[in-house]
Amino acid sequence: MLDSKTIATVKSTIPAVAALGPRLTSHFYHRMFSHNPELKDIFNMSNQSTGNQPEALFNAVCAYASNLDNLAALGPAVEKIAQKHTSFAIRPDQYPIVGKHLLASIDEMLQPGEEVMQAWSKAYDVLAGIFIQREEQIYEEVEEKTGGWRGGNREFVISEVVPQSSVIKSFILTPVDGKPVVDYKAGQYLAIWVKDPSFKNQEIRQYSLTRTPNGRDYRIAVRHEEGGVMSSWLHQQHAGKHIHLAPPAGDFFLDVTPQTPVTLISGGVGLTPVLAMLGQLAKDKHPAVVQWLHATENGATHAFAAEVAALGAKLPNFWQHVWYNHPHPQDEGKYDQRGLMNLLPLESRVSDPAMQFYICGPVAFMAEEEKRLIELGVAKERIHYEVFGPHKAL
Repeated sequence: MLDSKTIATVKSTIPAVAALGPRLTSHFYHRMFSHNPELKDIFNMSNQSTGNQPEALFNAVCAYASNLDNLAALGPAVEKIAQKHTSFAIRPDQYPIVGKHLLASIDEMLQPGEEVMQAWSKAYDVLAGIFIQREEQIYEEVEEKTGGWRGGNREFVISEVVPQSSVIKSFILTPVDGKPVVDYKAGQYLAIWVKDPSFKNQEIRQYSLTRTPNGRDYRIAVRHEEGGVMSSWLHQQHAGKHIHLAPPAGDFFLDVTPQTPVTLISGGVGLTPVLAMLGQLAKDKHPAVVQWLHATENGATHAFAAEVAALGAKLPNFWQHVWYNHPHPQDEGKYDQRGLMNLLPLESRVSDPAMQFYICGPVAFMAEEEKRLIELGVAKERIHYEVFGPHKAL
């Protein structure tokens, strides 16, 4: 635990750190990759170029500094990051490297003096210890399960590639060793590790698992992003290609009782984790209301429509509503409303105070739907969401 003087010293620097904004964390990443270029094989360099990762780290640093005297408040954020770290196989010996460059960045940009730097060093060591302990727990929990393993060193083969829309393909991934694969919770993701001559560095990406566990293989679905390194590579692959995987992870997953009404809300490829949730609910023959609300551009981009209908048919109280933003003439009958998703007219369908909401899609989409749900009286703690890439608060 940190002493009161250390806490007060770090907190006194928060305004100065906040004034730097993501410039601080951009400086940190540039410094770290210059001195330790091997870490480029772990970090998503695309998120560096867009600024998403520096922004996410900056927000995390500020949140940690602000809650030094109430570390319990950081529990959900720690869990989210620790789960992501295990998919990158982060090791304890990498924390001192990160700490060294983060502290050096604060020193170089703020020059706050030795006392402040010592306080930040103590604070970082405490946070690193929290992460190391939790991540080791996750590693051990997964390893001990049937079909479990540690890190991104298990070899799989792409056994099937299926186009699901004009921009989304699904991939069946089967272990080369023929042994079972560890189960997961509906909504969690899988990390793909790829080294390819066309890449500057090893690439690691997380993709949502899109169906219920079967113990034999995994299925993911990937949207082809223009300029996306990994998505472009995957969309060029065929059955037979070998890749490596880290075990399933993630803190976004279905957690309801049979009596809980559920609404699954998605935009575009954001349907992937909630599709697994729908699959789990169908498998369980969930007796309470289940609602599927999905928005996409048109029929060409609408993925898994037949699968959603088939799963919904297994549920006693299923209802779905689909929006096409710019439908084609041939899309008539495939959607319920034209334009962007609008939940306000659906007030009677979301008014049950026991209903849980799971949302996934672009950040702007999720922020808008959360806002509308809150306007309709839904408590924020009943709204759960997943951000693809570095986490952002809605």
